[in-house]
Amino acid sequence: MINVLKPTYVLPTLPPPGDLETPVVLKALASAHRHLGELKGRAATIPNQAILIDTLSLQEAKASSEIENIVTTQDELFQASLFPKGAGSPAAKEVASYRDALKCGFDSLNTNQGLLTNNAIIEMFRVLKRTTEEFRMGPSTALKNDVTGALVYVPPQDRNEIIIQMNALERFINDDAACDLDPLIKMALIHHQFESIHPFSDGNGRIGRIVNVLYLTRVGLLDIPILYLSRYITTHKAEYYRQLQAVRDGGAWESWLIYVLTAVSETSRRTLELIEGMGLLMADYKRRLRGHPSLRYSQDLLNNLFRHPYTRIEILRADLGVARQTAAKYLDQLAASGFLEKHHHGRNNYYVNTPLIDLLLRVSES
Repeated sequence: MINVLKPTYVLPTLPPPGDLETPVVLKALASAHRHLGELKGRAATIPNQAILIDTLSLQEAKASSEIENIVTTQDELFQASLFPKGAGSPAAKEVASYRDALKCGFDSLNTNQGLLTNNAIIEMFRVLKRTTEEFRMGPSTALKNDVTGALVYVPPQDRNEIIIQMNALERFINDDAACDLDPLIKMALIHHQFESIHPFSDGNGRIGRIVNVLYLTRVGLLDIPILYLSRYITTHKAEYYRQLQAVRDGGAWESWLIYVLTAVSETSRRTLELIEGMGLLMADYKRRLRGHPSLRYSQDLLNNLFRHPYTRIEILRADLGVARQTAAKYLDQLAASGFLEKHHHGRNNYYVNTPLIDLLLRVSES
């Protein structure tokens, strides 16, 4: 006889009953909005928004994957992105798939009238896991304690129930008139509900964290998806899982909301520090390039050096619309003048913006 697991938590209709906007939640909410607003404003000062999306999305991919014990180095990660057919460990390539899933979701948001649909979520999962799967087909998924192996939570097991719950969540995500809750509180509810439905065979945590930032972009709290909560969750991983389960066990919504709002505040401050550092580096590179006797400055060149911390001839050639020989000359001149460091991968050369990489490491590890 097959032992069919039974769910241990009845998923609520969103929003759940009760007063969610308690005084302590409202205090945390005010702080989160203040820091998030500062981040949104500062991000708009970067001349090419693709610089932030491409550079920061890889940092989020790395941190989000670490929560699932998929660990890689910055060097492996950027090399896997630079040489997708040859370089990088399996972990680095899976992290790069997360970046691609995020871009897939953002593109869908822009082309689907600002709606974050289940079809888009499924497509992000397919990109992340390189699969053709959809929502789970049936029973088997259960969440266990990593240390003791004890059963912690059983999500919905029936495929029809999963679809019903995900359809309801889709409506809640996209119907801004359904309730008058603050969008950051809605984001916290959406994330908890998604993780409790656990709709996929794998990758639910990573997809759920992508949904977070896409939702903030959908409701206009961000212009582009650059607030990545994964570094905070990695640092406070045990508390993250404890708070998730505390809601299921005892309806502890207030503590969960405070955890998420604190994560928004802390992550906004950290991301703001990174963007300010990038802005200063870009200004320094611009000044030095313009004053250099033999280098030709252009905004496209500057954007390339910061959009691609690891770059190569083919990337510069495409971005600047120049001949391959010209791109190679530019990169060698930049390396000789101390703007980049030249490295070798097999027969290929690649060039690293070392000050930018140092900034990414310093901020992410502080």
